[in-house]
Amino acid sequence: MQDQGRSTRKRTGGRLKDTRSRKKHQLGRLPTETQVGEGRFKTVDVRGNGTKTRALATDVANVHVGGETRTATIIDVVENDANPNYVRRNIITKGAVIETDEADRARVTSRPGQTGEVNAVALD
Repeated sequence: MQDQGRSTRKRTGGRLKDTRSRKKHQLGRLPTETQVGEGRFKTVDVRGNGTKTRALATDVANVHVGGETRTATIIDVVENDANPNYVRRNIITKGAVIETDEADRARVTSRPGQTGEVNAVALD
């Protein structure tokens, strides 16, 4: 579990004393690092009455080419500004440039770890 609450450090670097314990609404989760591969998905309960579908691995993308959207197969991750190491590990995040069979290069516009799908726009 990750704590999304206040920092335990002051501006000066000194430690702050805990005035109360962690609360349920402050808990976070580790990031879902979606990989290129055979589709694996996980449904997660979220705060309120909702759910999220996390894509643990996927090889399908909805690529917008010209004026239409096509379903394409993901071949490789070409570029990822979030982390250069993600390119070597074939991890897809929002903003990553992927290589597909429909469009040579496409930029991911969705958040696969949050929505469970990869939407992308073809690059010229």
